[in-house]
Amino acid sequence: MAKRQVMFTFPREMIKEPIIYHLSHKFEVVTNIRRADVSEDRGWVVLELEGADKEIEAGVAWVKEKGVRVDPIVGDVVEG
Repeated sequence: MAKRQVMFTFPREMIKEPIIYHLSHKFEVVTNIRRADVSEDRGWVVLELEGADKEIEAGVAWVKEKGVRVDPIVGDVVEG
C-alpha cells in the first residue's frame, strides 16, 4: 500500500465536478482530504492518496486529463 500527498487546483469550470469522488470509485484509491479552499471562482485541495502505486498513478493521470492541476507535496511544501 502506497501513500502520496498531492494538491489539486481546479479550473473554474471544474469546481463543482465530483472529481475526488470519482477518483476514489473509478480507481481503488482512498482519498483523505487534509486541507481545502473552495469558492465560486477558485478551488484547491490537499489530499493524501492511498492505494497501489499503479492505481494512484492511473488516478492522477485521469485527474490531469480532466484539466485539474496536480502538484506533489514533499513534507509541508507544495512542489510545482
